[in-house]
Amino acid sequence: MGASDEFLLDAYSRTVSDIAERAGPSVVGVLVGSEDGRRSAGGRAGGESAGGSGSGFVFTPDGYLLTNSHVVRAGRRDGTDRPRHAYRVSFSDGRNLPADWVGDDPDTDLAVLRIGALTTPESVPLGRSAELRRGEIAIAIGNPLGFEHTVTAGIVSALGRSMRTMSGRLIPDVIQTDAALNPGNSGGPLLNSRGEVIGVNTAIIRGAQSLSFAVAIDIAAWVVPQLIHYGRVRRGYLGLGGVSVPIGRRVALAFDLAQRGAVRVQSLDADGPAAKAGVREGDVLLSLDGIVIDSVDRLHQTLDGSRVGRDCALSLLRGVAEPRRLTLTVQPAERAR
Repeated sequence: MGASDEFLLDAYSRTVSDIAERAGPSVVGVLVGSEDGRRSAGGRAGGESAGGSGSGFVFTPDGYLLTNSHVVRAGRRDGTDRPRHAYRVSFSDGRNLPADWVGDDPDTDLAVLRIGALTTPESVPLGRSAELRRGEIAIAIGNPLGFEHTVTAGIVSALGRSMRTMSGRLIPDVIQTDAALNPGNSGGPLLNSRGEVIGVNTAIIRGAQSLSFAVAIDIAAWVVPQLIHYGRVRRGYLGLGGVSVPIGRRVALAFDLAQRGAVRVQSLDADGPAAKAGVREGDVLLSLDGIVIDSVDRLHQTLDGSRVGRDCALSLLRGVAEPRRLTLTVQPAERAR
């Protein structure tokens, strides 16, 4: 090994060590217990095993913690938005503190807790996942298999992946990394070389080597304020069942459509917003408020809280032999939890 190789290795080692030292005090182990104090069975997502524990990290000076929804939702619920659990978080300095549930969103597998004791914890800064490039250093800190505050490192191996959560919804822009993750890492931070959080570690694939995933921090930046304010993410509801379908070449040429897919309506709630707007079974949805709807997942992503209760333009095709294009005004309702 030449002198230049030794220098590069030292620089890499120093980077990882420095980030671990700076971010480590902000990373916690999350222990989930039932209301009677017993430990609950852990949630499972992407290969997460049972155990009632995970990881998380402090992201504000006043003690808000970010972790995974499947971590805080371990066990049963009482029919309300709040899981029936007691939470405790452990820091690298030995502190073990109670935490309160703030909110969670199964559709993005994100959750927020808040430290319940008076303290002034360290917080880790949030970065921007939109600025990531493949090959960047990726550093994970968490509690894999119960081994507290473990540090692993690798690179961002792919961007723009998608991953389906336990709720059935698709998370877009998932980060793929080869930093080693194991059950218990869920909810811990994925950091860049500047010590900024670029993702929330959320899933592994059992049997795969160096294949792990994290929810992009830009998704979390959209979700977290709603969790703090509402305890959930507000999403729109049209009251229809649909399926993703391809658009035939003849139809695309006839209506000057660049998109390759759309959503065919298969069922309607009689009193739902779509039915009230005049949508019919068999209609093919093309766009909502000018945003192309090329799949059911895209429709879910477009129906965010900003569209609840306001008029939206819904473009669709009606008819099979001689389809015609229509634009209806629909007012999405808020989706029930």
